[in-house]
Amino acid sequence: MSPGALDGTVIEPVMLEDVLPDGGSHGSGPLIAVVAPLNFPGLTTETRDLIVRFTGSALATLVELGARVNVIDISRDAPFTIDEETDGVMLLGGGDVDPTLYGHTGFVDNLYGVDRGTDERTLAAIDLGLEFGAPMLGICRGSQMINLACGGTLIPDLGENNPHRGGDGEPMFLDDPVVVVEDSRLAQILSRSRVIVRNGHHQAVGEVGEGLRVTARGVDGVVEAVEHESKWIVGVQWHPEDTDGSEEDRRALFGAFVEHSTAHAAAKRGQRTTPAV
Repeated sequence: MSPGALDGTVIEPVMLEDVLPDGGSHGSGPLIAVVAPLNFPGLTTETRDLIVRFTGSALATLVELGARVNVIDISRDAPFTIDEETDGVMLLGGGDVDPTLYGHTGFVDNLYGVDRGTDERTLAAIDLGLEFGAPMLGICRGSQMINLACGGTLIPDLGENNPHRGGDGEPMFLDDPVVVVEDSRLAQILSRSRVIVRNGHHQAVGEVGEGLRVTARGVDGVVEAVEHESKWIVGVQWHPEDTDGSEEDRRALFGAFVEHSTAHAAAKRGQRTTPAV
């Protein structure tokens, strides 16, 4: 069944063939499980186009950096595989997280795209990634889900004057300044502590999960990135895969993730490599 927009318009669902790059399962690079909620309730023409563009950009960048990709449409109720063959896990954006997952039972303004099944399957995918010790990169919703998997919470809505998303009648995504903690992995990867990112969110990390620390904030103090204190797990609230943003920053962040996934693959073979960051 095609998901319907809020006005009743029928929107064709996003299919894997809409986002898959050429050569994504060939070569000898690290195998990346890409957890992508390609569809969600209330999908509109605008959000469908964004999902296709952002997911396609993320996958193409991974392949260009030498990775192989196993794309998991986590919005489909179907078995998925994250096991010892997986060298890294990337979690992409999508609809809002069900607020009851983190104990919020009241009304939430601007809530959209909630699918409890997608949330639960995403948490299961993260648990498997943690079990197998794979490096992990979460983007937007993916970063939020990493925080929930570690026992944290979310802010369900940032309010009417939220500066991290376009207003009524404006494009959803905008350039947004973010301050990065100087001694973080993220600062090493991006080589600076102040970054202009592509943002379009109304939810954000609240209480930080066990083992995680905040590594970037908006100028208003909203959490914009977290990372694990000992494991290579990085979550960014913004969208580095947005093709309207910095290609240099996207390749730096994705490159560090692929490099650590390569090191994880080598370690499983009894080899040893030392990633740059």
